[in-house]
Amino acid sequence: MSSPQLSEQENIRREKLSELQKLGIDPYPAALYPVNTNAVFIKSNYREQENKQEFAAVCLAGRVMSIRDMGKASFAVIQDSTGRIQLYIKRDEICPGEDKTLYDRVWKHLLDIGDIIGIKGYVFTTRTGEISVHVSELSLLAKSLRPLPIVKEKEGETFDAVTDPEFRYRQRYADLIVNPQVKEVFVLRTRIIQSIREFLNERGALEVDTPVLQSIPGGATARPFITHHNTLDVPFYLRIANELYLKRLIVGGFDWVYEFSRNFRNEGMDRTHNPEFTILEWYAAYKDYFWMMEITEQLLEKVAVAIQGSTRVQVGEKEIDFKAPFKRIGILDAIREYTGYEVSGMQEEALRGICQKLHIHTEPSMGKARLIEEIFGSQCEPNFIQPTFIMDYPVEMSPLTKKHRSKEGLVERFELMINGKEIANAYSELNDPLDQRERFEQQARLMERGDDEAMFIDHDFLRALEYGMAPASGIGIGIDRLCMLLTNQPSIQDVLFFPQMRPEKGLD
Repeated sequence: MSSPQLSEQENIRREKLSELQKLGIDPYPAALYPVNTNAVFIKSNYREQENKQEFAAVCLAGRVMSIRDMGKASFAVIQDSTGRIQLYIKRDEICPGEDKTLYDRVWKHLLDIGDIIGIKGYVFTTRTGEISVHVSELSLLAKSLRPLPIVKEKEGETFDAVTDPEFRYRQRYADLIVNPQVKEVFVLRTRIIQSIREFLNERGALEVDTPVLQSIPGGATARPFITHHNTLDVPFYLRIANELYLKRLIVGGFDWVYEFSRNFRNEGMDRTHNPEFTILEWYAAYKDYFWMMEITEQLLEKVAVAIQGSTRVQVGEKEIDFKAPFKRIGILDAIREYTGYEVSGMQEEALRGICQKLHIHTEPSMGKARLIEEIFGSQCEPNFIQPTFIMDYPVEMSPLTKKHRSKEGLVERFELMINGKEIANAYSELNDPLDQRERFEQQARLMERGDDEAMFIDHDFLRALEYGMAPASGIGIGIDRLCMLLTNQPSIQDVLFFPQMRPEKGLD
C-alpha cells in the first residue's frame, strides 16, 4: 500500500490499516455505537462520593489525542465534540482471556493519534485527582490515515499551537481538531443568529426565503457572479442582495418580513470581505428610518447581552458599548468634521479635486456617489469606533431610498458604523415607481461609463411598485461582521467555517 507520493507517516498508517484488516478488524465499521454520555458531562457531574453508581457504565467515543504507554497499562486522552477526557486502559481489563492481541498488537502498535475509538467502562478519580474513565471495552471506529499537526501541551498549557492561517482556513476540519477553542466561535455565531431570530419573531416578523439565482442582480451596487442556465439558455446571477424580492412581498401585503440571505459579490477579499457572506435583511410596512434606528439599537443591545452578558464587548484592545441609544451624525457633517471640506452640493469635478488633495485614488467611471463614498470611507469611517448612525446621504448615493422629507438633495438613509466598519445599511424605502425608474436610469448611465457596480434596471420590480407599495423601512445587517465583533475575531475568515481561498496547487 506504500506510495512515493505519500509521506513516511502516511505510508506507515496505511500499512497499519492493512495489518488491522488481516486481523479481521474493520477499520471503518458501519454498526451503531451506543454513546450515552460525553466528556464535559462526565467531568462536570461526576462526584466520587455521591454518584459513583450513576457513572458505573458509561459509553463514549472520540478521537485519540495522546497516549502514555506504561507496559501492561496505558493512559490516553480522547476528544469528543464537547472536550477531552482521560482514559485508563489496562491490558487484562480489555483482554480478559489468554488472547492479548487487542492490547499488545492493536492498541500499542496499530492505533495512532487521530484515530477515533469507542470505549465502555466506569468513571473514577485518579490519585492525582483527575476524573477519568477506566476502560473495559475498546473498539476502533475510524482509522486516521493522515497525521494531525503536532501541538505540544504540558500541565494545561499549549506550546507550538497551530496558528498558520493558510492551514487553518483551508483545512478547517483539522483546525477544529487541534484548536478545539475555535469551535466556540462558531457555537457563538449560531447563538447570535438564534437570538436575532427570537427578537424578530417575538415582534411579529415573518422569516421567508427568496431566490439565490436571479435574472437581475438587484438591491445593491456591486459586481455580480454570472452563471448560465442550460435549459432556458439565459444568464443568471448569484444574488448580491435580496432587497427587491423582500419589497415585492411588502407589495403583496406582508407587513414585516426578514431573511438571513447568503449573498455573493465578485469583488476583492480582505479581513472584512469574503465573496460569499451572510446578510440579515428585513422590511417593515408603515415604518421609517427613525423607527429603524430605534429597533436596531434594541436588537443589538439584546444580542450583546445574550451572548456576552453585558452591553460592553471587548474587541481587540477596545471596549465597545452596545447600550442604546447610539450616536447619530449626518454623512456630510462627518466629512466636514474629519476633512474640513464642505462637499454638500459639490459637482463631480470638484469632488475629484478634493479626492486628489486627500490622495484618494479614483477611476474615471466614478460618479458623485462613488466619489463621496471614497472620501467618507478613507477619511471618516475609521474614526467611528462606538456604534454610530451615519445619516442623510446625498440622493446620488442611494438609488433605492426615499428622498428626505425636509433636506433638499438628501435621502432618508443611515449606515451603522462600529469599530470603523459598516455593520448595517437602512432606508426609508423609495415607493414612488416613477422616481425609482429615474434612479435606475441614472444607474444605467453609470454602467455605460464603465461602472461595473452600478445597478441594473429591474423592470419587474418597477411593475410591482406600480401596484403600490406601502411606506416602509428596510435594513441589511452584516452577520459575519457582527459575529466578528461579538466573538472578538480580527478577520471575517475566523467566523466562516470555509472561507473562499485560491485553489490549492498539487492537491490530487
